[in-house]
Amino acid sequence: MKTRIKVIINGKICTGRAGQTLLEIAQNNGIEIPNLCHNGELKHYGGCSLCVVEAEESPKLLRACSTVAQDGQVIYTESERVVRTRKTSIELLMSDHDGDCRGPCVLNCPASVNAQGYVQAIARGDDKEAVRIIKERLPMPACIGRVCPHPCEDGCRRQMVEESISIAYLKYFAADRVIQAGGYLPPKAAATGKRVGIIGGGPGGLTAAYYLSLKGHRVTVVDAMPQMGGMLRYGIPEYRLPKRVLDEEVAEIASLGVEMKNNFRIGRDVTFEEFKNSYDAVVLAIGAWESMPIGCPGEELDGVMGGIDFLRQVAMGEKPAIGDQVAVVGGGNTAMDACRTAVRLGAKEVYVVYRRTEAEMPAEQLEIDEAREEGVIYKFLTNPAEIVGENGRVKEIKLQVMELGEPDESGRRRPVPVEGKFETLPVTCVISAIGQKANVAGFEGIELNRKGIISADETSYRTSMPGVFAVGDATNQGASIAIEAIGEARRCAKVVDLYLNGVQVPYQKTYLSVKKVSPEYFADYIKLPRAKMPTRPPEERKHDFQEINLGFSEAQARAEAARCLDCGCHDFAECKLIRCANLYELQPERIERIKGNGKGKLHPSYKEKRLVAIERDQGKCILCGQCVRMCDEVVGKGILGLVGRGFDTTIRPEFQQSDVIRECVDCLKCAEACPTGALRIRENELED
Repeated sequence: MKTRIKVIINGKICTGRAGQTLLEIAQNNGIEIPNLCHNGELKHYGGCSLCVVEAEESPKLLRACSTVAQDGQVIYTESERVVRTRKTSIELLMSDHDGDCRGPCVLNCPASVNAQGYVQAIARGDDKEAVRIIKERLPMPACIGRVCPHPCEDGCRRQMVEESISIAYLKYFAADRVIQAGGYLPPKAAATGKRVGIIGGGPGGLTAAYYLSLKGHRVTVVDAMPQMGGMLRYGIPEYRLPKRVLDEEVAEIASLGVEMKNNFRIGRDVTFEEFKNSYDAVVLAIGAWESMPIGCPGEELDGVMGGIDFLRQVAMGEKPAIGDQVAVVGGGNTAMDACRTAVRLGAKEVYVVYRRTEAEMPAEQLEIDEAREEGVIYKFLTNPAEIVGENGRVKEIKLQVMELGEPDESGRRRPVPVEGKFETLPVTCVISAIGQKANVAGFEGIELNRKGIISADETSYRTSMPGVFAVGDATNQGASIAIEAIGEARRCAKVVDLYLNGVQVPYQKTYLSVKKVSPEYFADYIKLPRAKMPTRPPEERKHDFQEINLGFSEAQARAEAARCLDCGCHDFAECKLIRCANLYELQPERIERIKGNGKGKLHPSYKEKRLVAIERDQGKCILCGQCVRMCDEVVGKGILGLVGRGFDTTIRPEFQQSDVIRECVDCLKCAEACPTGALRIRENELED
């Protein structure tokens, strides 16, 4: 029996056996030391330099994975010198790492929904798995899949082949099928006894309620409107989002035990102070429910209304008196909803007045095109100068003709009035859809920013009041798209959960590697057309509020999902490199500036797919040597080896011989040992 020894690590007395390494003793005593090249099946190597530690009375740092511990040693694993060395080692690795941790679709999503994961699940025919993946970040996929302007698709690299994947529509395809099959909810943690009050039942408030309830907290959502849903119910028309779909997803959230109270207004039914004192934490998700004024004479006339007010009235079953000629001012999605709703209410002429050109419109192009198909007339490069009335009612709108000047702070060319040039339109109604703002009445005591809305820390979502958090349209940057509020609310829920457990830790963004690609990278891919969503014809749909999209068929959805290029890393969840990279605040760009005379240089980067059993991505390889040593030391085959010297070293061979292929199909230990996802088991080929 080997002699027992004691080592003091970070002030903790750790016991071990003579002959064990510092890393082994640390791990056995619950102390984590970062490492990439250590593997229990292999001989000690010490190649990555991440496991360095500092020993008292030692002039140099020691590699914990290959240094045999000595009785009585005093070790520090996080000293200033150790951290500095580790950071440099990780920065060197990451500056040369040409691989995607996450696909650009995921990175472009404000809620970081794993689009790559759920799209591929749909391609495999596993809709329930797709919804499980989606609900890790987004609790209302059937709703958001219908209404989201899908920034994920803007980042989709399939555009470098032909067109981006229809990610949003695939989301609601899978969500609808799972709802029809009985729905899906993840397991819920045991009750904590903590109570959370959420003010606002829109996408932000409902998202926070969902994730906090899953953590075992008792959640109550209050909302001033008659039903939950916020702008999803009262700001988005029925033809885009049927309220039965919203009702189903709200009911799923309620089934977690979330208490929902409607027609409940802070300042009327209870003071904010009283509400706050009833809960262990409070989340404000009150939204932006007031339309911005146009800012021209005549706004006080009957027949002038805000876009949000107009849409809310229609959603509540009212029929606003808009007459036959309607002008909608604005170029965003709310303007599109308003003009298309006016068409459905029977207006004979509907204009969209926008001060820039169509190319600068922030609305989704599909919405612009569909509105035009339904008869909407666009008046580009015009801006309201005056709304003229007769007997207190709107009669006409005088438009200032504009031209585009130099770019403004948004990057779009600034609209400039053409002096003395005007145009007049006869109208019976003017709808302002140029923006929204929050009404913070009743929330006295909370610090507001210069815009007059709630000031919340952008990483922790804390407000100036202890225990009070805020997300969504009523904070910081103001009104935005629903997926922005959902992303904030999920991250906020994580912080609130920590707060309720006594941990004051703000949300921290994950460091991720992004692959550099160009269209040439995809030159050999077969061009496959994007699936086109079938819709009801314009002449039919413009007369009612029934949903205009007919939905993908199963064959369409599977084929569309199969177009995914699988950009993100298959091994992200298990990647040791990215876990190490997130231990410290890194600046790998400083290394990139040094390499190659400041121009930067990477190792050769390519994917080798001719290996039958294994795919190798050279851009992700960190030359840790584990695959080579596993093949040699454990398997005893020695098929793999390091080829070349210095910066251009790679791992070979290319596995072309049939006997080698057979050996590898039955083994695969090299891929299992890889710490970065550079080696991937090709499961489809194995099944074949």
